[in-house]
Amino acid sequence: MEIKYIKQAEIDIDRWDNCISKSINGIVYAYSWYLDIVSPNWDALIYGDYETVMPLTQNNKYSVSYLYQPFFTQQLGIFSSNKIDNVLIHSFLEAIPKKFRFIEINLNKYNRVEELNGYSVKKNTTYELDLIDSYENIFRKYKKNNIRNIRKAIHNKISITKGLSPNVVFDLIKSSNKIPGMKDMHTTILQQLIDSALHYQSGHLYGAYNEKNTLCAVGFFVYANNKACFILSVSNMEGKEQGAMFLLVDEFIKDFSNRNIILDFEGSNIDSIARFYRGFGANPFNYSSIRANKLPFPIKLLKN
Repeated sequence: MEIKYIKQAEIDIDRWDNCISKSINGIVYAYSWYLDIVSPNWDALIYGDYETVMPLTQNNKYSVSYLYQPFFTQQLGIFSSNKIDNVLIHSFLEAIPKKFRFIEINLNKYNRVEELNGYSVKKNTTYELDLIDSYENIFRKYKKNNIRNIRKAIHNKISITKGLSPNVVFDLIKSSNKIPGMKDMHTTILQQLIDSALHYQSGHLYGAYNEKNTLCAVGFFVYANNKACFILSVSNMEGKEQGAMFLLVDEFIKDFSNRNIILDFEGSNIDSIARFYRGFGANPFNYSSIRANKLPFPIKLLKN
């Protein structure tokens, strides 16, 4: 199997995006426009005539080349319209150039691995909800706590607005507690993602307002390949106390029910957040993080 390492400037973007659109496991994170924003220096591994591909979200620091998992990008890995088996997965991982001395990336849920030579493997959990059923049937599977919080939000006169201005999202982020791990550079990336997703008609911005018409929660969903990914969820203290995010997600489910769409909540390994997702009837799925540290001593110790 000849898998080629292709630098970004040589990637045929049309063929790349066509591969992702036809892949059995295609997802919005893997499209060229999305990768260009979250990892501007990305390269790729490509098999055949773009039959199977793997983005390499790479960077270089202190003359060390490494692969990393970009912010706002839960899963990447190998994408194909053909069956993805262990032989294919191992072949692609073995084709990663040796110049990448440190690797810490997430595969997608179709890249099933248990053990890998030279890598440590960690299992993560994401939660997905199939929206193909009617809203009434989906709602019947909500947990009592979620229903109680939806009713609390309605009682507190929380209203949901769609298509709000991207600027108000960042005003809310600034006035709320920062998203864990989010730096100023990530705010810029988020702004570009929202602008591009709306441009490509792949993004949906939902806002929750209190009875005084003040924004208290925002949800950002990005859609491709019959899957909507819940990229951003942010609430201020009032929004949390009044159950605004419960009503916001319920509104999205209501809008997109009866369609062949999966809502991917994007995790989480944190039990309280996972409980919020499970409360809407979402089912857990595993995906793997893989890590390899081939850095020279003593830098290797720092990354351990």
